[in-house]
Amino acid sequence: MDKRLDTPAPAAALTPADIRSILIGVMLAMFLAALDQTIVATALPTIGRDLNDVTHLSWIVTIYLLASTAVTPLYGKLADIHGRRVTLLAGIVVFVIGSIACALAPSLWLLVIARFVQGLGGGGLIALAQTIVGDMVPPKERGRYQVYFASVFMSSSLLGPVLGGFLAEKLHWSVIFWINLPLGLGAYWMSNAALKRLPRHERPHKLDVLGAMLMTLATVSLLLALSWGGTAYPWGSLPIAALVGASFVLWALFAWRLRRAAEPLIPLDIFGNGVVRRGTVAAGFGMGTFIGLTIYLPLYFETVMGMSATHSGLGLLPLTCGTVIGATSSGRAMSHLTHYKRAPLAGLFVAMTGTAVLAAFSGQIPILPFSIILAVVSIGFGTLLPVATVSIQNAVQAHQLGTVTAVANFFRQIGGALIVAVFGAIVLGGVGGVGAQLSPEALKLGTVDRDTMVVLFRYVFGAASLGFAFAWLSLARMQELPLRGRAVEAAKAIGGE
Repeated sequence: MDKRLDTPAPAAALTPADIRSILIGVMLAMFLAALDQTIVATALPTIGRDLNDVTHLSWIVTIYLLASTAVTPLYGKLADIHGRRVTLLAGIVVFVIGSIACALAPSLWLLVIARFVQGLGGGGLIALAQTIVGDMVPPKERGRYQVYFASVFMSSSLLGPVLGGFLAEKLHWSVIFWINLPLGLGAYWMSNAALKRLPRHERPHKLDVLGAMLMTLATVSLLLALSWGGTAYPWGSLPIAALVGASFVLWALFAWRLRRAAEPLIPLDIFGNGVVRRGTVAAGFGMGTFIGLTIYLPLYFETVMGMSATHSGLGLLPLTCGTVIGATSSGRAMSHLTHYKRAPLAGLFVAMTGTAVLAAFSGQIPILPFSIILAVVSIGFGTLLPVATVSIQNAVQAHQLGTVTAVANFFRQIGGALIVAVFGAIVLGGVGGVGAQLSPEALKLGTVDRDTMVVLFRYVFGAASLGFAFAWLSLARMQELPLRGRAVEAAKAIGGE
């Protein structure tokens, strides 16, 4: 392994105005990617009617997830090779080109292809934004900046569904893609100038093309199996078994390639780093459980509590808003606490307890106390976000920052897909979801009685409590390395480990 130490200009060379300018630019780029994960869903019925194809609408969402998840590690590696600025700008350009193609698509399948291109651009924007903050802010101060990213996710979660439905109904569905043009140009313009002042950490490397192909194909196979299992095909069907088997073989080949390649796509020392490994697992279980709840709670609100679709969306507010409060508190505390793990350990225990209460009293809790419990769960989970990200970044050298941040985000997305699949198997399997077209949306039509859903969600909330418990265990086992105050100091300390 290359043990040379990085000698970049310290992050202190950046003025507060520089940091503010860079932060606004990368937050806008992150907002692009985050918004497109939420804005499309409510516009799907309108898109299907306009393009005369409602059967394959799910591909509009699925293909973006496949592309964006698969390329996330590649963006991290390319950022470490060619620099953050060039890689981020390339991602924005590809994303905007994909958005224009989406807006102009005359048929559903051309729209699906355009969404694939859009996903190729958007896949690295979130990880790159976190990497750039890691470049310009020392680990000890980095936690409070992660709060801004939590705010981006919250705003996109709240704004996306409302904006998508409004634009599709009042204007035209293509407008939800056209708005990415001014947003993308703004992100490009702000990032291009601001990132020239960013400290440089890249090194000359070769991209392991074979390893990248194997990892991409393994990811696509796995995500297709998780997306189609229990909805498009029964879990035990031949197509799902074939996809899972292909993914297993491809992951095995990827592991073989990591050991044989002169410069593997993901350095082996990153996998061997206990902080990175355990921090990623903790974030994966925590984020996966959170995503699963956001997807299936509207179903609980509508089938168990009898709420309308509009009110069920409002019912998610305590869950989405609480994460920002939790992330803000633990992010700011990291600058002052030596034992910075204590806040998220306490928070995850609260989240675990809260979901256990929901499991024990499923269907019996009125909406107000239910919302209060959701808010407490969300705040508790939110404390994990900045601590996991900063701990992982703090555990590697500066020239590996892009790779490790992207890998952590990648496995966090995979974890989310796995846990969502578990929640789906509980709900859809519990109501006999072995047919070809049964989905959470279909269940909202009142085809299943309330008592059945109460029992099924008892298991869903129990699984959520278990997910938070696994996150707690992994975080508890993670080594609590001191947070260095300066980037050069951090590189020297890690280089000597």
